[in-house]
Amino acid sequence: MVNSTFAYYPGIPIFHSTDLVNWEQIGSAINRPSQLDLDSQRVSRGLFAPAIRYHNGVFYITCTLIDHGGNFIITAKNPAEAWSNPVWLPAVNGIDPSLFFDDNNKIYIVYNSEAPDNKPLYEGHRTIRLRELNDQLQPMGEEKILVNGGTDISQKPVWIEAPHIYKINGWYYLMCAQGGTSTNHSEVIFRSKTVNGNFVSYKNNPILTQTNLNPQRKNPITCTGHADLVETPKGKWYAVFLGCRPYEDNYFNTGRETFMTPVIWKDGFPIINPQDKAIQYHYPTPNNVVMKETANKMFSGNYIFKDNFTDRVLDNRYLFLRNVREKWYETGNGNLTMQLRPETCSMLGNPSFIGFRQAHLKNRVSVSLHFSAQKENEQAGLLVFQNEMHYYFFCKTIRNGRPVLLLIKSATDKEPAQELAAEYIDDGILSKLRISCNGDTYAFGYDIRTKNGLEHRKLNVTADAKFLSTQTAGGFVGCLYAMYATSNGVASDNSARFGTFEYAGEDEVLKK
Repeated sequence: MVNSTFAYYPGIPIFHSTDLVNWEQIGSAINRPSQLDLDSQRVSRGLFAPAIRYHNGVFYITCTLIDHGGNFIITAKNPAEAWSNPVWLPAVNGIDPSLFFDDNNKIYIVYNSEAPDNKPLYEGHRTIRLRELNDQLQPMGEEKILVNGGTDISQKPVWIEAPHIYKINGWYYLMCAQGGTSTNHSEVIFRSKTVNGNFVSYKNNPILTQTNLNPQRKNPITCTGHADLVETPKGKWYAVFLGCRPYEDNYFNTGRETFMTPVIWKDGFPIINPQDKAIQYHYPTPNNVVMKETANKMFSGNYIFKDNFTDRVLDNRYLFLRNVREKWYETGNGNLTMQLRPETCSMLGNPSFIGFRQAHLKNRVSVSLHFSAQKENEQAGLLVFQNEMHYYFFCKTIRNGRPVLLLIKSATDKEPAQELAAEYIDDGILSKLRISCNGDTYAFGYDIRTKNGLEHRKLNVTADAKFLSTQTAGGFVGCLYAMYATSNGVASDNSARFGTFEYAGEDEVLKK
């Protein structure tokens, strides 16, 4: 299974499971700067909606690099090892490409593209198109429009996208997302007797949606769509798809997450989540498989991730902003040392930023910090980051020659940066920075060693989490907690040393 990573690097994480319950990240498909260029990409641009397929001993990933090259294919015989450089597809104009290998050995690529003749009848009018590929994975023959507009163009359906083709029991099935990826998101399906023939919409579409449910329901999961299907060796069917978990109305800071539900077949079509109208947090697992609580390896439920930085290589879960082209950090022997560089997280380069995803509505994070600023422009600490104009920075620096902790709210296109708190700490030695999230708020604290011993202190301020939500900040991504160090546009030879990093999820609904 693969997921989009937008402007984060390494790109396109590879997840592996043998039971659909326990998942392990075995690497990332985009892990060399030579593969593609993420420079100048804003956080919600970059790599969109990858799809993974397997055929004749080879794994294939299709994806779109927005603004910097378009659609491409990469391959690997072992998905845990190095993936190829991209095969670019300039003639395939659109997004969300997916491969289909027919049983006659023909290769097809299906994707979202513009309206016919680039003349939309309404906003959001798109098409699903098909091209045959040759053995070199290049388009051949004529492009074919499979779906114009969506399930019923007379109803002006919007944003038909994320297509996948399957051949099952002599039928070709085309499954797509429709309605846009916010609260009107849905999954629809068509079928045909030929791969490029007349695809007919299922009369009971959509086969997945949460649109018509009470938005005030308990523990809502919304925005569901962009699905893919899998059949187990025992003939059971499941769907994976994206969804969101708001803590209030359409506010969420965890971004789009991956969900899985059972699938049944009815009237010759797959029905996702057949037993319940609302997506559930818990389902019976395939073959009653039990989730293994493995330290630092879990991706669902309430888990704890703890890193003492004893390895020379960073854990797969960490993310950088855009390509890392020079080694500005070192890890091992209990430390992560980061150079203070002029780049900031508000810019479109690669700052000294190493992030970990916020995966729970309620959570806490902490990190040890050893850092002495030499100038007031030098800052290091913990960042809660959604995009270049929506973040909170809890950092150590100096002011008037004294060490101080600052809480900074980022500048936006409407307001300058704001200092929410400033607390001098020359009465002791800073040991640790802490952030806790409780749905719609972030709270900040720190540990400091004084002559009285280790003290746990809190800033007398809470920050509005909605400022970092997709509803407010826009885009497609959730928040990251990042270890971050910057000299704010001025060259510096200083560095910051981070110790143990710990993240803990505490959602009540995930405790089962």
